[in-house]
Amino acid sequence: MDELKQAYKTMGLEEFATKDEVEKRYMTLLRRERTKTKHLEANNLTSSEQSEDQFKHITAAYRFILAHEDQKVMQEFNEKEYGKYKNMAGKAQKLDHFWRYYKLHTLGVVALIGIIIYAIVGYIDHREEQKYLASLPPVDVSTIFYGMFMQPEGETDLKAVSASMLKSFPEWKRIESSIIYVPGEDLNAYAYLQKAMVTLMSEVHDVILMDKKMFDWIGGQSALLDLEGQSELAPWLAGEQARKLTVEGDTQERIYGFDLSGTQLSKDLRLLKSDLIVGVHANANNPEKAIQFIKKYLETLPSQ
Repeated sequence: MDELKQAYKTMGLEEFATKDEVEKRYMTLLRRERTKTKHLEANNLTSSEQSEDQFKHITAAYRFILAHEDQKVMQEFNEKEYGKYKNMAGKAQKLDHFWRYYKLHTLGVVALIGIIIYAIVGYIDHREEQKYLASLPPVDVSTIFYGMFMQPEGETDLKAVSASMLKSFPEWKRIESSIIYVPGEDLNAYAYLQKAMVTLMSEVHDVILMDKKMFDWIGGQSALLDLEGQSELAPWLAGEQARKLTVEGDTQERIYGFDLSGTQLSKDLRLLKSDLIVGVHANANNPEKAIQFIKKYLETLPSQ
């Protein structure tokens, strides 16, 4: 407190003068000092060392008083904000300051931790899925449905679809299935056709099951295998179930599919459907089993 009293005395002020009075007094002394300096410069004179030191003391006193005022305001603020925490006020203040200055940093770190946790969980799930898939027997035939094929309401798992086909092949262990729904209405089909195109180009499924519209479309992409040279299917090549197409680069109609609407497959499948035409992917991984698949169901056609 003695140092504060001396600061007021140095500035020629009463003890505990208001901040406004301190500001006004210092500005008065500053103008006086500048006027004196200009007068000396105009007369080619220099101020005494004692005079310069005196104003330095005034400036130091002014800064000391303002610092004291700022500290007093801060103490009053802290008392108001953190006084309720009593003995924990210091810690509460530090925590509040930390949050104010490092809020964005803290939120960023929390977000980063969340991303890391999400990535770890995703990686673990992926590993678990890979372990599960590795434990399964090899795929005998992979199938995909393109067109207006829908599962009954409430069903989302395609295991029942695969199981309904697998039961016709007791020697097989595993059939995979997927569905790419493409509606028949032209106004709504474009976005679905885009997805179908991406799937057709990026994924190879041995057996392709289609409605009439998608048979024409997929056949037009040269994605189906010509079935006329398959000796196992010879008994049905001239039958009414054979479906022909003319593909780009070939002027002759050839058989690229068979209508399985009247077969056991049509009865077994738990799918809402209109047509059921089967074909083989031109680059099938298991073409022999794909042909066997078609033959098996053609054999279930009613005798003419």
